[in-house]
Amino acid sequence: MKNQRYVLCVPLILALASCATDDPNRRAKMGAVVGAVVGGVAGHQANSDKGRFVGAAVGAIGGAAVGNYMDKQQKEFDQALKQEQQDHAVEIERLQDGALKLSLNSEVSFDFGSAAIKPAFAPSLDKLAEVLKTYDKTIVHVVGHTDNVGTTAYNLDLSKRRAAAVVAYLDRKGVVKERLRTEGRGESEPRESNAAEAGRQLNRRVEIYVKPVVEGEEQKALESPKG
Repeated sequence: MKNQRYVLCVPLILALASCATDDPNRRAKMGAVVGAVVGGVAGHQANSDKGRFVGAAVGAIGGAAVGNYMDKQQKEFDQALKQEQQDHAVEIERLQDGALKLSLNSEVSFDFGSAAIKPAFAPSLDKLAEVLKTYDKTIVHVVGHTDNVGTTAYNLDLSKRRAAAVVAYLDRKGVVKERLRTEGRGESEPRESNAAEAGRQLNRRVEIYVKPVVEGEEQKALESPKG
């Protein structure tokens, strides 16, 4: 990194030297040169250490505090979405890596073949968004899934559009956009057999993975969740 800084400084020095003192546009030229070089350095840092930059943007949790942080968040999800869980509209579980997984029943949240969120499900998403805003040191991955009715390409596109619809809704409700990730997996990860309608219904779902941003391990929060 030090060597790169020296390399970047050489064109900066040469460029500044070329801005003659009697040039009426000298200040504007110097500003443009400095901005370009600083932007190049920042761009390199963002690309090489993306996780830490995301951590800086949304906040990170000290390793020893992660378990307690996620415990409290899970309890708030359980309280806020108690009725939805009783109605089998939402399932909440804790994963081995410490992340939280919320599965949204697509029969409740979307009409068949549609990526438009049902108005009746909006209050549930409102509750979910409020908890996410309170516990903001996390990255939120929204993953869409479908059954195998229709072509593979159609199902993949539908799963992406449903995930995007949920992300757009959370964004409108104030969840910081930098925390939100969207992904569609189509029919590739069924929970049950697609041979019967009961299984297909379970396969039509949107899953929300809430991954903590841990100090020193920020990149892990950005990694695509495993099914």
